Amino acid sequence: MHRSHRSHLGEVHLAEIQSLARGLKILDKLATAEDGVGITELAQYLDVDKSSASRLVQTLVNYGYAEQNDSSRKYQLGAQVIMLCRDYLNRIPLRDQARPFLQQLVDLTGEAAHLGVVTHGQAVIIDDVESPAMLRVDSGVGRFMLLHCTAIGKCLLAYHDLPLPDELEHRTERTIVDKQRLEQHLAEVRQQGYAFDDEENFDGVRCLAVPVYGYKGTLVGTIGISGPSIRMTLDRIPELVETLKDVADSFSAYLGYDTRKLKA
Repeated sequence: MHRSHRSHLGEVHLAEIQSLARGLKILDKLATAEDGVGITELAQYLDVDKSSASRLVQTLVNYGYAEQNDSSRKYQLGAQVIMLCRDYLNRIPLRDQARPFLQQLVDLTGEAAHLGVVTHGQAVIIDDVESPAMLRVDSGVGRFMLLHCTAIGKCLLAYHDLPLPDELEHRTERTIVDKQRLEQHLAEVRQQGYAFDDEENFDGVRCLAVPVYGYKGTLVGTIGISGPSIRMTLDRIPELVETLKDVADSFSAYLGYDTRKLKA
């Protein structure tokens, strides 16, 4: 007995949904793999054979959502993903609301300013304003920040309900790689009201970040500044912290938060 045409179409439809789901899972996998992912690992991750994994990832390559490293032959996210991220970020109201405050930070400190938020358990820069100085730090809109060794990341870890990363990558000699030490450090961040990256992510770069609150008193993100350590010297940090806190308070007030709660 022949199967009905409707039954056949239903099976095709389900197969298309399954392929789409697997394609999205590949994107999730590539997003968290710094060194790329090989076909064998992708096949195991998707629980499919290598030829199926190869066809799926090649479709993503064809549309620009993935690309293959010529030397390692591993796959990583493609440029089209960045374009989608930028289109999405451009539609976020918080980004537009933050821009004048970021510009004010740059005008007052001379350093690059940036806005970070949590998305899918990760810290991401959704806007930045460059420093006018020749020697400056580029944050990069759409860039994901390590949680344990960046000011933006540590601030979000301290004030947001985020789990500690499974692995604390050793970036510099100053990176905190012990979870107990990191938890103690985050308690200090909450107590002092700001996070400080003292050359923990990159040698020669220092960063500061403070929380920003919305009208309901919920954390909406963090704003911070970054600059070369030869300019962001340790004796300058207290002054920069006060400036950063003042601007963050103004931003929180603009969003409707009663900043008197911050003074209490």
